[in-house]
Amino acid sequence: MTRIHPTAIVEPGAQLDETVEIGPYAVVGAHVRIGARTTIGSHSVIEGHTTVGEDNRIGHFASIGGRPQDMKYKDEPTRLEIGNRNTIREFTTLHTGTMQDTGVTIIGDDNWIMAYVHVGHDCRLGNNVIMSSNAQLAGHVIVEDYAIVGGMSGVHQFVRIGAHSMLGGASALVQDVPPFVIAAGNKAEPHGINVEGLRRRGFSPDAISALRSAYRLLYKNGLSLEEAKVQLAELASAGGDGDAPVQALIAFVEQSQRGIIR
Repeated sequence: MTRIHPTAIVEPGAQLDETVEIGPYAVVGAHVRIGARTTIGSHSVIEGHTTVGEDNRIGHFASIGGRPQDMKYKDEPTRLEIGNRNTIREFTTLHTGTMQDTGVTIIGDDNWIMAYVHVGHDCRLGNNVIMSSNAQLAGHVIVEDYAIVGGMSGVHQFVRIGAHSMLGGASALVQDVPPFVIAAGNKAEPHGINVEGLRRRGFSPDAISALRSAYRLLYKNGLSLEEAKVQLAELASAGGDGDAPVQALIAFVEQSQRGIIR
């Protein structure tokens, strides 16, 4: 049976699994769907065309599914989609998408989103992302799997943060961070490979060694980006554990729209 505190407001039309729990003074809008075993903290607002999956924990005073902070927005029925097993802490703001993009903001699975985080319209978070307190994403940002965004960091619109990368605290990011790379500063600059994170996630010593070599080609050997790409392609065909991650790094660089941090 759904446990809804008597002071909470659930508008007609909202679809709640029978195991959902909603705390005091929370508000759930008419176009919201919430999956099994998800809990909503007191005073939180879940509104808009928002879908929340299973086993999510949403803290107190969170604002989920609000209108995008975009002056071109004209009340179109854009969406926010949240996956499963996410932790979303106090005072977080997650906004719906805009028609200028895909019309949807997406939060994947197993993400850890700390207090006061802002995820702007049309952003896409993958799985197992960590966003530390007060991290701020402008619109259209992509954060790939296992990336870490440090507290008090600000990320420019349309930036992409690669898988297994780390953005240090209080950083200002205006270009893409390649996968596996540590970035920090204002403006953020590269500071090596996220070795400890890769070890924790089971990357082999050979794979980490190959990524270190790739980093040197990109950032330490005085090569132009085009020259580095040629040598990266050679590194990615060595026939070892490092081939796949280096190929992922190459693909990211090739697809970058804003350019990678340099």
